[in-house]
Amino acid sequence: MKLYKYSLALILGFSTLFSCNDKLELVNPNQQTSSTFGFNADDLEESVIAAYNHIRMEGSYARVGYTIDVCRGDEAWNSSQVWYLPFDDLNAEVTSDITWWPWREWYYTINVCNFALSRCDEDNSQLSDKMKRIKGQMLFLRGLSYYNLVGYYQNPPLITDYADYSSLEGLYKGNSTYDEVLDQVEKDFRDAMELLPSRDEGGEWAGGRATCGAAAGYYARALMMRQKYSDALPVLKDIIGEKYGTYRLMDNYGDNFREGSAYENNAESLFEVQFLDYGSQGTDEEWTPVNTSPNATQGSAVESNFAPGNYGGWADISASPWLYHLFREERTTKGTLDPRLYWTIGTYEPDWADFEYGNVAYTYTLTASDNIVTNNIYGGLPIAKYTNLRTGLYSSVVTGLRCGINLRVMRYADVLLLAAECENEVNGPTQQAIDWINEVRNRADLPNLELQDFNNADKLFEQIANVERPKEFGCEFGRGFDLIRWGFFYDSGRLQQLKEHSTVRRSTEGVKDPVSYSDIATDSELKCPYDTYFPGHEFLPIVQQLMNNNPNLQGNSANYSTDNSSYFSSNGWKVRPVVDLSR
Repeated sequence: MKLYKYSLALILGFSTLFSCNDKLELVNPNQQTSSTFGFNADDLEESVIAAYNHIRMEGSYARVGYTIDVCRGDEAWNSSQVWYLPFDDLNAEVTSDITWWPWREWYYTINVCNFALSRCDEDNSQLSDKMKRIKGQMLFLRGLSYYNLVGYYQNPPLITDYADYSSLEGLYKGNSTYDEVLDQVEKDFRDAMELLPSRDEGGEWAGGRATCGAAAGYYARALMMRQKYSDALPVLKDIIGEKYGTYRLMDNYGDNFREGSAYENNAESLFEVQFLDYGSQGTDEEWTPVNTSPNATQGSAVESNFAPGNYGGWADISASPWLYHLFREERTTKGTLDPRLYWTIGTYEPDWADFEYGNVAYTYTLTASDNIVTNNIYGGLPIAKYTNLRTGLYSSVVTGLRCGINLRVMRYADVLLLAAECENEVNGPTQQAIDWINEVRNRADLPNLELQDFNNADKLFEQIANVERPKEFGCEFGRGFDLIRWGFFYDSGRLQQLKEHSTVRRSTEGVKDPVSYSDIATDSELKCPYDTYFPGHEFLPIVQQLMNNNPNLQGNSANYSTDNSSYFSSNGWKVRPVVDLSR
């Protein structure tokens, strides 16, 4: 009888199992696919986190993707003569593996964004507040991705439909034009502005997530990439007028370059890349394209690229002598050096005796006889920014993806100087433009500029482009983007100026001495990266392997050394002539 009951139960169990076979579809939460995942806000929030994760990888902002643009500009140079040399010399090869790392990272980000956006209703009025914020963040991060791709690769494929791309190994579409990509960048940032809250909401919105203020700032930047100054100016005015949140300059410039909750995501920051503070990180470094370790370091290697070899850094990139002497040309109202020099270039200066942490390199005290250089073979002025050289925290660099200083990729100081630039372009030199510039200068305790000293727009532009911006943002990401939008590669006078600015001395002695491009022919220690520039190479080439994998993809101006000056001028964009500010 007992056996019969067990048999009956077994039969009934099997009949139940088979009769429900079409309904018993269990989903493994650790092995979900695009057909089972992303149909609710909680799932999509995980996609948002994944997208943020990709912007702090090697090819985006954690290392190569950030530092390529630093040495592409005239404020810094590659002192290691290895890793970043092709980018410094503006002659990266189409076979270079490193050249495509930013491409890889930003397309990974785009894929995640496109997936989440495919799950969002196109009618924003039908979205809950939570879904609006998810959609807004994905639009911002996709816009940021294409902003970087078009600024590096000129004509990358524009993919906004998730169905068009799901793998880096699969075929992309063909190239899109520079204008097509920037049109989409503008649209993504503009749409994100309408969906995201401001940092004033507090919580995570004041702690690192993209906000309407971040979207507005990048929208203005994107407009200025094609010299749409009259469109960008009201956006920048609205940011200053607190329409998109409350921002202000930090009293201490150095607070923008330290780690820790007391300094990061501060009132000056519109958007920054989040890294875990050193000491709170995991142990597994993220050298692979896609990190899968739950114990990842989640730090950046920018410090390792910048820091001197004597303190454990890789000694890859140094500040230009031009930038150093630009700082020294003007004193504060108290007769001292510009305090921004302290946080930008790590030299010994008598002025630093009682300033911040004094004359230090990491925790070591420098003396007047110390000759601190970036690279022990090639010399170079050490970059202090986004390193711990001046923070007083650590005695050396723990190399790799371990620096915990958040990268402030857009600050309120940028809003003020961009607004001044737009005002000058639209209305000529005005008191309003001068006032915005002076707000930034006053933080450094520099004397006010006077409107009467700038009798035309060319002269005020020169002041903004080659004095105010280099001293405020020296050795930060973005200078290469500025040189392209200003057209400095397309004018003989401006290209000659870039050569003057970027001439360096490859030596461990005399690195602080002034140098002149005119001496290159007779001084074997001098080098100018822009001497190897060929038309079209203001952009990175699209690497050959990508074109081999995708027959629809073609190269850009860097692949074929095509001069972009005709395209630039045909759009009505102008290159302002060089002005001697000493006259």
